[in-house]
Amino acid sequence: MRGGSVAVVGGSIAGCAAALAAYRGGAERVTVFERADARLRDRGVGIALHSDRYDELRDAGYVAPEMPWAPLTRRVWSVRDGEADHGRAIGEQPFFFRAYSWGSLWSELRRRVPEEVSYRSGSVVTGVEPDSDGVTLRLADGYREHFDVVIGADGYRSVVREAMFPGTDATYAGYVGWRGTSADVADLPSDGCDAHTVVFPGGHCMIYRIPDGAGGHLLNWVLYTAPPRTDGLHPDLRTPTSLPPGRLNSELTAHLRALVADNFPPYWAGRVLRTPAETTFIQPIYDLEVPRYASGRTVLVGDAASVARPHIGGGSVKALQDATALEAAWTAGDTWNEVLERYDAGRRPVGAAMVALARRMGSAQVENTPDWPAMGQAQFDAWWQDQNNGSDRRSGFGGHSIRVG
Repeated sequence: MRGGSVAVVGGSIAGCAAALAAYRGGAERVTVFERADARLRDRGVGIALHSDRYDELRDAGYVAPEMPWAPLTRRVWSVRDGEADHGRAIGEQPFFFRAYSWGSLWSELRRRVPEEVSYRSGSVVTGVEPDSDGVTLRLADGYREHFDVVIGADGYRSVVREAMFPGTDATYAGYVGWRGTSADVADLPSDGCDAHTVVFPGGHCMIYRIPDGAGGHLLNWVLYTAPPRTDGLHPDLRTPTSLPPGRLNSELTAHLRALVADNFPPYWAGRVLRTPAETTFIQPIYDLEVPRYASGRTVLVGDAASVARPHIGGGSVKALQDATALEAAWTAGDTWNEVLERYDAGRRPVGAAMVALARRMGSAQVENTPDWPAMGQAQFDAWWQDQNNGSDRRSGFGGHSIRVG
């Protein structure tokens, strides 16, 4: 399928990958509409890619060795044990991942988008209007433009998805991720090659090192727990939202800091509590599945299509794999209908499998946590295996393998 005009709504990681897929697939004209100004692209939060998934995406041409990353080889799960500085390990796992900063990974992908692709920052799409031979986009400034195909890469609050499936919104999982980054990386255990997970009743906190984009490293952490349902502590999170720095109320911040002080081993409590307030934010956790990944001349990628809770360690993998699958469908198909049907058939079941696994992990790791202090390695291994029961051999922690038939 060669030629045609394609719009990509959303210009983050999924959007840049989708634009690259459309260009490689043979689209004559590709335009990316990104609502944020380019100056807002500097996000420091961490992303981890399973080493096997990285190899697949490297071979497909979507990631490359020169993208800044930090190696991870082991994941250590620890519980507070009196005043023991690092607590007590209840389980260890091999953890062959590559840790990235969201901002640096986006920058590298953005740099790889060909100059022939028109990337328009500060362009807010307010309407998506399908017709018999394509889709018209309406922008906030009144501008309208018609395309043969529109790709929704605009995240869990997707305007493209709303046009395709009205009322199909992300559903609040009942808990949040409190995230932060700091330069406090000196003297990390195992030279920073371990991912550390501190566990407590009602949640856990994952901590690992990421590149800072300037040749050094940052400490990245995310704490998952349900905020108390008390006036002033539990904002209405049922409607998809996020709470960036400066919008956290003092009561919620005080609650989370007290949780860390009371439940973390002293070493890790200090690292989290010393994180500058301006680099912390709240990320409510959501689930999302769609009836189809494609409808008419509109198609969805990344979090616009499905949102799997972060515990699966495969969110960015899924977005990049969506792009590789779209490129493959584009190359193999002879008509728009053939391309989009082939893409939907390949990716819809993958998204559903990842969402289901992530729900099971969220239940076990946040909503219905075990008696962590009673665990040793054998009990931990059995608990971990129980979460993965029902997963097919292609989908598991770290994302979905695209090499296994």
